[in-house]
Amino acid sequence: MRTLGPDRLPVLARGFSLLGSGGGGTTTLLELMAARVVDGPVELHDVDDLDPRTPCVAIGFAGSTYLLTERVPPPDAFAPLLAAAERWTGVRAPAVCAMEGAGLNGLTPLLLSADRMLVDADLMGRALPGIDQLSLLVDAVPGAIVVADTGGGVMLVDSSRAGDAESLVRSSVIRAGGAGAVLIAGFTVGDLSVHGIPGTSSRALALGAADIGADGGVEARVLGRGRVSAVDAVPDDAFARSIELAGDDGTLLRLVARSEFLAVTRDGVTIAASPEILVAIDSVSGDVLQVDALTLARHVRIAALDAPPWWLASTERLARVVPAAYGLRGLEVGT
Repeated sequence: MRTLGPDRLPVLARGFSLLGSGGGGTTTLLELMAARVVDGPVELHDVDDLDPRTPCVAIGFAGSTYLLTERVPPPDAFAPLLAAAERWTGVRAPAVCAMEGAGLNGLTPLLLSADRMLVDADLMGRALPGIDQLSLLVDAVPGAIVVADTGGGVMLVDSSRAGDAESLVRSSVIRAGGAGAVLIAGFTVGDLSVHGIPGTSSRALALGAADIGADGGVEARVLGRGRVSAVDAVPDDAFARSIELAGDDGTLLRLVARSEFLAVTRDGVTIAASPEILVAIDSVSGDVLQVDALTLARHVRIAALDAPPWWLASTERLARVVPAAYGLRGLEVGT
């Protein structure tokens, strides 16, 4: 068990930004919202600290993270979702974890920390774009439900097919105006030890305190340094972009991205790819950069963080997060 306080929020936020792999949204809004709740010590419980039978919920925001900064969610954004989940399951969950342990969603559970136990676990271990990539849904954990904001009501999905949750939640997000709250319920803390990714908040704290990209730092593998020389669309994929860097060592680096960085090539050979976590850091300011912040002439350092082991444990899980899962072929490491 760890104790978090307001003084740890900036370090935690930077760590979650790193785990965003260029996505997940900037953390400033959630830092401000969390600071209004975390005005003293908050206990962060390891999965093994609590009774495995303890009901738990996972929360986060889906849709456009940019819209969240323009239309700030209310402090009680998750209250209607919690009420619907409690009516459906018949129990109140005394524990909460992150839906996505990266970007702004890594901090979201702090909004409920005043009256729920904060669990050091999440359902992705990094930033990923799909509701169907939540670990509980990938493993089809019985009883798991998804509740989403519709901008005036809630929508609840109880299905063993992850694709159902993905399509229906996306429809709800559109109804909510492009961004909305999402909650997963119907599982226990014990389920997180097998079907979740424990320890992501602790990892974020360690990463946030390290100098990632300078000399490798904690668990990081430096891939290169260079100046952005081109930003192009990827043929046949309107949602992907190719970012080229003229490497300081004379090599040509290329980052392939959608809402997150998915692969890095050096002189045409893939040297890192999802589910590895790919990080771009501004060489001057040290800021952790989102995909769209890699603009022409910007000098950056590129590093890779280890993939969450959960995704590597089976071919079925891995197939959900490699570049080919997004329709981007030929980006396996070494090709």
